[in-house]
Amino acid sequence: MISFYQIQINKNQNSMKTKKYILLVIFLAAQWLLNTAVMGQQDTAWTLQDCINYALKQNVQVRQTNLTIQQNQVNEALSRAQRFPMLDASVSQNFSWSKSLNQLMQYGSYGASNNTNVSLSSNVTLYNGGRINYNIQQSGLNTQAAQFDADAMRQTISLNIMDAYLQVLYSEEQVKNSRNQVEATTSQLSLAEERLRLRSIAQSDYLTVKSQLAAEKQTLANAESQLAINRVTLMQFMELPVNDTFRIAHPNIDALIRQNPNLNSDSIYLSALGYRPEIQSSKLMVQASELGVKIAKANYLPALSMNAGLGTGYANSLSGISFGDQFSNRITPSIGLSLSIPIYQRRQLKSNVELAQIGVENSKLSDINTRNQLRKAIEQACVNVSSAEKQYDASLEGYKAAEESYAVAAEKFSQGMINSVDFLVQKTSLITAESTLLQSKYNLIFSHKTLDFYKGLPLTL
Repeated sequence: MISFYQIQINKNQNSMKTKKYILLVIFLAAQWLLNTAVMGQQDTAWTLQDCINYALKQNVQVRQTNLTIQQNQVNEALSRAQRFPMLDASVSQNFSWSKSLNQLMQYGSYGASNNTNVSLSSNVTLYNGGRINYNIQQSGLNTQAAQFDADAMRQTISLNIMDAYLQVLYSEEQVKNSRNQVEATTSQLSLAEERLRLRSIAQSDYLTVKSQLAAEKQTLANAESQLAINRVTLMQFMELPVNDTFRIAHPNIDALIRQNPNLNSDSIYLSALGYRPEIQSSKLMVQASELGVKIAKANYLPALSMNAGLGTGYANSLSGISFGDQFSNRITPSIGLSLSIPIYQRRQLKSNVELAQIGVENSKLSDINTRNQLRKAIEQACVNVSSAEKQYDASLEGYKAAEESYAVAAEKFSQGMINSVDFLVQKTSLITAESTLLQSKYNLIFSHKTLDFYKGLPLTL
């Protein structure tokens, strides 16, 4: 006969097994989802915008600028709080022992006494030459300037990411071209080997093709090495741990070549003065330094403040009066005004004003330098675009001519009409022209995008 206790044990055991199965299923499902997510991330190609967004989240300098903004916001809140009264509370308890005199003027034994004091005090500035308002305005300008500095930092990092991204694309095309050249020369070496076996070419011709293949394999190895370096550079700019699964998307690069940009540097510069964050930051810093002069001069003026207090206490020396009666009857409110007039500060105030005025001149020079740097960068960007377009057109024409010459030479070589030396000369010319075209193409794209950067356009491919 099965007891009720045994039935309960069986039920508990079955329940524990069921829970274990459920936990196992949940664990396996979570592991599968995690692996799927990881594989999906590895298989997804990173676009330029993905790289920029990731870098802006991970970059230490960007995060530090965000902390600087927070610090300025705290300072701004602190300067605003100076308008309000300050309130302090204090409680003190004192114990003392002393000998008392009797009627015969003789000292007796020690007697204890204690005093309890409670007080509230408040102080508010009524007038201090406008320093509080000037400090509020200055801290607000510092906060805005810090935000513009953060924007400038993010834009600079985005430009660096785009440059590194284009370098990876360039290296990938370079590797692709090098592989095609190796494959073509490998086929030509097989043809040369067959001709050597048939004694239709000399041993030296065969060795020339073989040497060319070895040189092209070395070029391929160098291109693959440079691709690996550029991939690492891009991942390091992004603050992404280096891994072998990282790959980028391949936009339509050829569609970005002909953009017909505005190359009037003066008009671009005048427009950039209105939206470039570094310009806005430098203007705000000039205004903040001018407020610094007003703050320094305000110290010459008198400062008026009002203070108020409320206190009470208890002393056991007042015999016969209870603790509660003393606290309620010994309340002493007070109120007063305090006027501070600077008379002689050992040249401290005058020195502060002079230093603040020097700070204004320094901030104005920094603003001029920032504007000059922007103007020079825009002028250089316009020149780079114009030069890159000419280089691309010339390299494209040279590539087409080399391609036609190579096609003719390849046909003649396959028919045995020219030797390997003449053929390889044409092929080397094609390889050089192809490499020059590839380099000029990416140089032109980067030049266009750099100019877009100064125009305030988003960095996209």
